[in-house]
Amino acid sequence: MSMRATLGSHPAKSSQQGAALVVGLVLLLVMTVLGVSGMNTATLELVMAGNAEAQQDAFQAAETGIDAAIAERNWNTLGPVTVTRTITTDISAQATTTNTACTVYPDTAFSAGVTGGVGAYHFDAISVGEGPRGAQSTHTQSFYVAGPAC
Repeated sequence: MSMRATLGSHPAKSSQQGAALVVGLVLLLVMTVLGVSGMNTATLELVMAGNAEAQQDAFQAAETGIDAAIAERNWNTLGPVTVTRTITTDISAQATTTNTACTVYPDTAFSAGVTGGVGAYHFDAISVGEGPRGAQSTHTQSFYVAGPAC
């Protein structure tokens, strides 16, 4: 066979010519969709973590409001007393203490000579904590204060 005959002949064309390109493009498309989906999931989880943190800040602010209301010892049997605390620029608490009842316990030994006995004044402290992103948490704490009979 001559050199010319060998160079001039072409092998039969395959029916799979370009299949590797198509398969490669499909795999690239699948990997791109997975990457975008992963980024969306990570972004959503980041937002959810931020919301959980804001709710926890509001919860802790409400607890701080209860503590402040009780620690001030500014309880009034005639009307509600409100205490406001600013913890940071975007976290605050407002607690309102209200006298709800008074129970008289007759006593002659511990009332120091006061007739009528001892009064147990029931107070409710309701605190609303506000955190970032508009998060709110409301807590209620009840307590008694002993005093003269009401």
